Amino acid sequence: MTEQWLYVGKIVNTQGIRGEVRVVSVTDFPEERYAKGAVLYVRDQKNSTYEPLKVASYRRHKQFDCLMFENYNSINDVEKYKGCSLFVTKEQLSPLEQGDFYYHEIIGAQVVTDTGAKMGTVKEILSPGANDVWVVDTGKKDVLIPYISDVVKNVDVVHKTVIVHLIPGLVDDED
Repeated sequence: MTEQWLYVGKIVNTQGIRGEVRVVSVTDFPEERYAKGAVLYVRDQKNSTYEPLKVASYRRHKQFDCLMFENYNSINDVEKYKGCSLFVTKEQLSPLEQGDFYYHEIIGAQVVTDTGAKMGTVKEILSPGANDVWVVDTGKKDVLIPYISDVVKNVDVVHKTVIVHLIPGLVDDED
């Protein structure tokens, strides 16, 4: 069975000389994802293999998540991972509460208006600030849908469909 790899962050630099790395995270659950003993996978860019790394310690420092991995005790051991992406497998994800979902469950979902018109598919999710913005590929041009209750009315992760209510001014009608 091929694994489904989910991106959780990128190692952007080393931190100090004792093997700690700075990570820019995209996970909503850093305490769980980076807990001592948790396994992350770093992708080798050359041959696209995934190397497991076991977390030895985790802490926040400024805007970074700082990690140390078991058996990597020096800057020389971790320097090679600078610029590499970190992943987990789909099986490592925790179940979410009713009404919550992971980004990978929304990407590729069909977007339909509450009047039944098909808009397109969610191709990306942006997190600019107060709320997420879903980028919908309509086949012509992308439409940005704010993830707010006035607009997103129903999300069905099982059938990968999203029902939206288009409020005035959300989509320009020029073609």
